[in-house]
Amino acid sequence: MQAAAPDASGGTARVAVIGCGAWGRNLVRTHAGLGSLAAVVDADPDAAAAQGAQHGVPARSVAEVLADPDIDAVVIAAPAADHAGLARQAIAAGKHLFVEKPLALTVDDAEAVVREAADAGRVLMVGHLLQYHPAFLALRDLVVGGRLGELRYLYSNRLNLGRIRQEENSLWSFAPHDLSMLLALVGEEPHEVTATGGSFLSPHIADVTTTHLAFPSGPQAHVFVSWLHPFKEQRLVVVGADAMAVFDDTKDWDEKLVVFDHGVSWTGGVPTADRADPTPVPLPPTEPLRLECQHFLDCVATGSAPRTDGVEGLRVLRVLARAQEALELSGPAAPSAPATGSGSEPAPASPHPGVHASAVVDPGVVIGAGTKVWHFSHLLTGTTIGADCTLGQNVVVGPDVVVGDRCRIQNNVSVYAGVTLEDGVFCGPSCVFTNVYNPRAEVSRKDEFRTTVVRRGATIGANATIVCGNEIGEYAFIGAGAVVNRAVPAHALVVGTPARQIGWMSHDGERLDDDLVCPRSGRRYAERDGILVELIDPETRGS
Repeated sequence: MQAAAPDASGGTARVAVIGCGAWGRNLVRTHAGLGSLAAVVDADPDAAAAQGAQHGVPARSVAEVLADPDIDAVVIAAPAADHAGLARQAIAAGKHLFVEKPLALTVDDAEAVVREAADAGRVLMVGHLLQYHPAFLALRDLVVGGRLGELRYLYSNRLNLGRIRQEENSLWSFAPHDLSMLLALVGEEPHEVTATGGSFLSPHIADVTTTHLAFPSGPQAHVFVSWLHPFKEQRLVVVGADAMAVFDDTKDWDEKLVVFDHGVSWTGGVPTADRADPTPVPLPPTEPLRLECQHFLDCVATGSAPRTDGVEGLRVLRVLARAQEALELSGPAAPSAPATGSGSEPAPASPHPGVHASAVVDPGVVIGAGTKVWHFSHLLTGTTIGADCTLGQNVVVGPDVVVGDRCRIQNNVSVYAGVTLEDGVFCGPSCVFTNVYNPRAEVSRKDEFRTTVVRRGATIGANATIVCGNEIGEYAFIGAGAVVNRAVPAHALVVGTPARQIGWMSHDGERLDDDLVCPRSGRRYAERDGILVELIDPETRGS
């Protein structure tokens, strides 16, 4: 067993893995092998317990891991919709973090994660695994060293039959790794991104996508991904002015990376291809995931920036977002085919600007200017959504709910009747609001709804539960997975089940130290009779 990298204090970095699904189990296994695994977390207690027992570590909750000072870093392998929310919670708790791809589902969320990690001085690494593959590392060296000459064209195919998703399309499921490699090789972002695709199994979920990229310095590229393909293909081809290289991850190690010294000769003004035999590039047969995890531990130990840091993850996400936008503008290449074999019409375009065609907006709903409502969300009658809000995928609001301006409601959140969100509220992925205190399936209690008010600027972490009848104070911060069963004071930081206060948060979402000074803005506070108040300097802040 290889020893884990020491942390900054000279000990061994202790890592908790959040998410024990198919890929999360690989991360658990690898960190256990590196001696760095300290705990596992999963929404399914049985899955977490099984992984913990297998590797000799405790199965814990998100709140417990984030509150444990002996945990140096967290690895987030939860569903993609939860990445940004969990990452921000981890940063607020002072943890270094590794986030599986994609870093977030929106550019705004990714920018917030990158900014907060930088401000907190925490290592942020994104799981773009193939940048740690020995074949890609050797290919990158060939490009940087000029072995292939000036880059002209690159393409990456990631094709298979299976791994069919319902929560995301093939672009978001497969292409992040390919885009990460292309951007690293070219060394710049594309100035042009176009994409087309086809939805054959489920409406509005593209099973096949092709993304075309054009770069300012001249190279062009495309990424072709599909889970409806007769055989597995994972191939990256790089065409340069002097030579061509092929990275084929389905080949044996002695054939994974080969170089073709093909050329073109001109005779009488006519080009003729001069073919050459492939030259294999020697590679060390090392597991990429082990190299990736070790790199993260090394960065935690030294404080150095990872190869795939937050800035790199944000760069990939910007291209993904542009490709998704182009994909939607191109229209559905083919509607889904129901099992009955009858035809199916694509969902009609929403009459509300910024509302995705797959979202449902009932009559009597008011949506403010600049608000975006994403895939498969439902706004019920009588609901009012303020200006410049973002509602993620599979969000339900209403009936008769009021949401203020500039709110961010992440994926898989339901805001029921009786709940009011004031301006600037952040609801993390899969957080839960209740409106009946003691529900029974066979007892109607619609006349017993208890109201819940979330005051301005409050943050509710991923998978947190807000029991009805309680008020969340202004700029309060509810930790991921917490269960709130009583009122939360303004600016309070609460975690756990049931939630308990462990500190104070500033207006800017920064945890306050004993001096009660915000490290981001310099705002000063004082605690008076259990209430946090801001100390106003009339010379700089007004009276």
